[in-house]
Amino acid sequence: MHIETPVMITFLGYLALMMGIGLWAYKATDSVDDYILGGRKMGPAVTALSVGASDMSGWLLLGLPGAVYLGGLGEAWMGIGLLLGAWLNWLLVAKRLRIYTQMADNALTLPDFFEKRFNDEGGLLKLVSAVTILLFFTFYASSGMVGGAVLFSNVFGLEYLTALLIGSAVIVAYTFVGGFFAVSWTDFFQGCLMLIALLIVPVSMFTHPESHKSLDALDPAMLSLWSDKLTLIGLLSALAWGLGYFGQPHILSRFMAINSVKDLPVSRRIAMSWMFVSLIGALATGIAGALYFADEPLKNPETVFIHLTQVAFNPWIGGLLIAAILSAIMSTIDSQLLVCSSVITEDFYRKWLRPEASSKELMLVGRIGVLAIAIISVVVALDREASVLGLVSYAWAGFGAAFGPVVILSLFWRGYSRNGAIATILVGGLTVIIWKQLESGIFALYEILPGFILATLAGVVVSRLSPPSEATQTQFSRFEQSL
Repeated sequence: MHIETPVMITFLGYLALMMGIGLWAYKATDSVDDYILGGRKMGPAVTALSVGASDMSGWLLLGLPGAVYLGGLGEAWMGIGLLLGAWLNWLLVAKRLRIYTQMADNALTLPDFFEKRFNDEGGLLKLVSAVTILLFFTFYASSGMVGGAVLFSNVFGLEYLTALLIGSAVIVAYTFVGGFFAVSWTDFFQGCLMLIALLIVPVSMFTHPESHKSLDALDPAMLSLWSDKLTLIGLLSALAWGLGYFGQPHILSRFMAINSVKDLPVSRRIAMSWMFVSLIGALATGIAGALYFADEPLKNPETVFIHLTQVAFNPWIGGLLIAAILSAIMSTIDSQLLVCSSVITEDFYRKWLRPEASSKELMLVGRIGVLAIAIISVVVALDREASVLGLVSYAWAGFGAAFGPVVILSLFWRGYSRNGAIATILVGGLTVIIWKQLESGIFALYEILPGFILATLAGVVVSRLSPPSEATQTQFSRFEQSL
């Protein structure tokens, strides 16, 4: 694929802008609270687009259009499940989590919140939570590394390994420097660019003067939500993606960081509007690709958006739209790296090694943590055949099953106990890992659904057998009174 010089110049200019935001954020980051949660000062618009951009990632511009390009609109069920799950997450979780994490001695991470919510003096719950986060985020961050490598390889004509190393270095750089401020503000601009790209690319393709094909040329099954290939297991698997929202640490941290609970309704409306329009654009992009490349199928379906930008636009606009893909990738991987850094800093280093560590020392440890997780993720991403969607689906299921039930039960059930929470995380995570290895018959069902159900049951049963202490129940009662 030939990439012209204007594309490279536009693309590199966008990278420079992101680095500039990182340097600005560095100057605004004075404490570990700022580095991890931005001092809980994020406005509604920044919060909304940061949630959306960090959530959708390269899946929105690479994975989903590629899936629709191959399988048609039957892939939209995944988007429908995600849309419903995101709305419920904003509606049910956001307010309660923002209030409770601040009440719980200003908890900065999910493991920190769980420890304080259940008065876990021994720290076992925090340890289990932190290890689970680091395990699944390694795969999640790897999906971003793969997407970045595919992008850099196509733009600059590089070998996969070279593209992987360069792309990873760019993504890591501003997260290392600017922390949560950099991540949130770059997410805001990236979310805007992603939305613009997903609107103009399919519109331009369907009205392209050189394209005389019509939708009638496509197999009718490509335009139907109810294709012959859609099974009950497939439908349930697609809709089950929505369950993942309740347990994604990088999304939940945005709820924790918003400036005021009063800003949440406005933020929710902005986020859901952005998500709805973006998903429609991604689906339309896949169909446009299936139509335009019907005679010359693409070797890698997940590059359909990249190819369409080169067909429909001049090189300068094409460069900006390719930057939108980088936006999608960066907006998720920076959030993932920051969450891992926060876990290493708060839930390992300060908890077990240096309780008296200064804020500057903790920020240094956090930055070192960003580098460490990035290196591990790059190693996992060395498999050039890895699918962006495949890596995302595994990590998404792991977090959704392990943490989703814990978050919901922690915020809504007075009788939920520390032992119940540990059982929930272990059962959810292990179910996903084991179920994923089988993948035949009933095990073809997306692992997040059985994982979520079994984890919830484990939490309820163990909490009944080992109820919470009176102090824990009293704390929860005070939280409910504050709502």
